Amino acid sequence: MLKLTKKADYGLIAVKHLAMSSRTGTASAKEIADAYGIPLPLLAKILQKLTKTGLLVSAAGSSGGYKLAHQPQKISALAVIHAIDGPIILTSCFTEHGRCDQSEKCTVREPLRKVHEAIIDLLNRITISDMAGDGSLCGPESGKTPLLAERLETLHVL
Repeated sequence: MLKLTKKADYGLIAVKHLAMSSRTGTASAKEIADAYGIPLPLLAKILQKLTKTGLLVSAAGSSGGYKLAHQPQKISALAVIHAIDGPIILTSCFTEHGRCDQSEKCTVREPLRKVHEAIIDLLNRITISDMAGDGSLCGPESGKTPLLAERLETLHVL
């Protein structure tokens, strides 16, 4: 079962919060943690990792905090997940050394590869703007579906 880690989930929540933040797009780790009931020490580590990978920028001072380093429509869900957890791997077949005892006889490797690629492509196409529900960037007129579940259904993954 493909499942996001809590860290990736919290990272997506934080990045979405920053995209929707009303005051100059900046929020403190404490503000985000309090808003969603996320443990502050864990969130602080996640935000530092997102800053280190260039998705966020941090500002010191009384009005400081974190803000997006790019426009929300330029940041994909995949970029956030990858920054926190590394590459998404559906099965060990798709790792660098992906061999197993069944490799020669496996009948599902190719279909699973297609599912894996579809999931990666989908997460790469879903932007933080989509997740924030910015109507100007998603919806029927743009050809984008704002809900992840709807997009997965169109790929027949769910």
